[in-house]
Amino acid sequence: MHTFQPYPLDLLECNPFNKIGNEWALVTAGDKAKQNTMTVSWGGMGILWGKKVLYIFIRDSRYTKELIDSHEFFSVSFLGEQYREALNYCGSHSGRDEDKFQKSGLTPAFRISIPYPDESNLVFLCQKMAAVPLKEESFIDPKLMDKWYKDHDMHTMYVGEIIETIAR
Repeated sequence: MHTFQPYPLDLLECNPFNKIGNEWALVTAGDKAKQNTMTVSWGGMGILWGKKVLYIFIRDSRYTKELIDSHEFFSVSFLGEQYREALNYCGSHSGRDEDKFQKSGLTPAFRISIPYPDESNLVFLCQKMAAVPLKEESFIDPKLMDKWYKDHDMHTMYVGEIIETIAR
């Protein structure tokens, strides 16, 4: 297991467009008995409701959504480029059918009972604040539905308060 240290958010210097959109992240939810991780590339971070937050989008069909919905906490983790294959795997396979940690070569670790991949180099531990389902009638630009939701497998936006950030 790797050694992680608290990382003050005030020292964080990253471009969220690159970090989330290009490097991608793993969102992990569950507990020690059952956890799952999946790749995300839609989201952001900032200040909302007077809190430092991170928000991500998860489709209704994803197994990780069930775990986030049934737990109070989740993590969002960033890994080095050497884990691109694991990120690809975790974004294209379902944890309903297999242990994605094992199949992708990642190792589950826990902090404050929140699961995250031990191979991460930066982890945001989040307490769920809101779950906002996207609805077809919410879209002002109809081209978005045509492009992203032809199958009507909609996203839910999860907003989590960042309760701790750790790095190695």
